[in-house]
Amino acid sequence: MQKEKLWIIKITLLAFIISLTFSFISETIMPKVNIIVSTLILIIFILIGIVFDIIGVAITSCDIKPFHSMNSKKIKGANTAIKLIKNAPKVASCCNDMIGDICGIVSGSAGVIIATSLSQTLKINYFLVTLITTAIIASLTIGGKALGKKTAVKNSTKIITKFSKIISYFDK
Repeated sequence: MQKEKLWIIKITLLAFIISLTFSFISETIMPKVNIIVSTLILIIFILIGIVFDIIGVAITSCDIKPFHSMNSKKIKGANTAIKLIKNAPKVASCCNDMIGDICGIVSGSAGVIIATSLSQTLKINYFLVTLITTAIIASLTIGGKALGKKTAVKNSTKIITKFSKIISYFDK
């Protein structure tokens, strides 16, 4: 029970730090750049959310057996993949809930910045621009995640192999 409480505290603090960082980027850079750059930043936030959702789904649907085989052959990242799969609920929570949700929230606030800029620049009704911007962000996020889930389940071993190789550089 103590380990679970410590995990909750860690994930909460990590979520705070990541959210603070992403929000800082969104709130400080986006108002100072043009709409095209702001839109690119927004797309990056959406893509980060989609990619981490794919990783979270892949980790929960991935079979550990191929990684035991890879680990016996000393393939880089296999040991990391085994650790990730054994901790799938926590990894999925980090990927899907923490990073995915933060990206969704920050995308929304980034959308407000873009909508405000569009409304002022083009002299268009703010309410209408905000509605359309929000709908576009939601549809891209949800559609991307829906497409990603199918890919994640179908290609979970490939996805986790690549992700684990990247993560293994940071693994102690």
